[in-house]
Amino acid sequence: MPDTLNHIVLVDDNETTSFLNNRLLSRLAVARQVSTFMRADEALDVLWGTPENAQAAPDLVFVDLKMPGLSGFDFLERYTSLPAAQQERTVVAVLTTSMHSADTARVAKYPNVEYLTKPLTEEKMQRLLAKRFPAAE
Repeated sequence: MPDTLNHIVLVDDNETTSFLNNRLLSRLAVARQVSTFMRADEALDVLWGTPENAQAAPDLVFVDLKMPGLSGFDFLERYTSLPAAQQERTVVAVLTTSMHSADTARVAKYPNVEYLTKPLTEEKMQRLLAKRFPAAE
C-alpha cells in the first residue's frame, strides 16, 4: 500500500488501542505522520484551535466515542461546527467498540463521518481509503 496521506490522527483514551493502531498504520505506510491524543479536547485544540493549525489539518482522524471528559460525540459536534472548508480537509472516522444502535444512529446524523468498529484492520483501512481517498490509491 503506497504512502498516501500526509497526516492521520488517533484520538483514543486507551493506550493499548492507540499503540496497536499506530503500529498498524506504520506497517501499512499509509501516512507520513501519525499523531496520537488521549483526550478529545487536546486533539481539538491542537488540530483546529488556531487558524495556523486549521490550515495544516490532518487528512484523517480516528476518534473513539467513549472517553472521559470530552466524548467522541462532543468531538463530532465541534468538528461539524467548523467552517465547511476546514471540514472538507479532514475525514473523520469513529473507531469504537460500540455496536449499540443508539450510537450508530447518533453518528449517522453526521453525514460525512465514517463509522468503524474496533479493531482497526488492514481491510477496514483499505476500504476507508478506497471510499474517502480514491485518488490516493
